[in-house]
Amino acid sequence: MADQPALLEELHRLRARVPQLTGALAASVDGLVLAHDTPGVEPEGLAALTAAALGVAIRTTDATGRGELRELLLRGHLGYVATYAAGAHAVLTLLAQDRVNVGRLHLEGRRAGARIGELVDTAAPAPARPVVRPAPRTRTARAAASPAAGPTTTTTPRSTRPRTTTES
Repeated sequence: MADQPALLEELHRLRARVPQLTGALAASVDGLVLAHDTPGVEPEGLAALTAAALGVAIRTTDATGRGELRELLLRGHLGYVATYAAGAHAVLTLLAQDRVNVGRLHLEGRRAGARIGELVDTAAPAPARPVVRPAPRTRTARAAASPAAGPTTTTTPRSTRPRTTTES
């Protein structure tokens, strides 16, 4: 998909710019790890959970009319989990301490997400264009009723109501 060393370098630079980050993960939108710097956290599990959270977040933004998802922020009593859109095929998930400056986290996370998105999207194969074939030609009702189509007959269906009789 993308150049993993370039992705990993971007994650390392991000962690250097925001010292309160405890982990960074680039993953595909369907939950596959692209690159990670997540000491103490299993990257495959985090990528899978990110994909699941992303699915719910996208449905929520759609249902509330908030447009395309850009980011998702979760806060626990020990810190933050922030997920940012990274192009059309990837997401960036950051783990941060509780004392992180959230404005700085967003600023750097958005920038890194855009760079990761460029790396992943340029390396991703172009989606296949669907083959559009014309619908097969069929006779329309008008053509079927034309004189060239031959005589038509009309039948009236018999009533399906049961007959009732009375005896005296």
